[in-house]
Amino acid sequence: MTDIAFVLKVVFYRSASGNEPVREWLKELPRTDKRQVGEDVKTAQLGWPLGMPLIRKIEKDLWEVRTHLVNGIARVFFTVDGDYMILLHGFTKKITEDSAKRSEDCDCAS
Repeated sequence: MTDIAFVLKVVFYRSASGNEPVREWLKELPRTDKRQVGEDVKTAQLGWPLGMPLIRKIEKDLWEVRTHLVNGIARVFFTVDGDYMILLHGFTKKITEDSAKRSEDCDCAS
């Protein structure tokens, strides 16, 4: 069996009170969404540094993993410290009917 060489090790940020926001958010997601987010975080671990469409730099030392789900885009904010990817915050930006309609109406190819 071949060992996979991860560029980064993933850890969950833990607050002083013991809360782990990303882990708690992930527990609330449906199984298929959890799996997709996990695969994208794993892709970032293996291929760091990466860019769009998977990884977007927010500001100095802050990035987000963007996972496209059926009902929106899951975003996991993280920072990198040495060879650690520290997952800070996660949320799902829902796609509304109105935003989907605007996207369909947009002729971005021309």
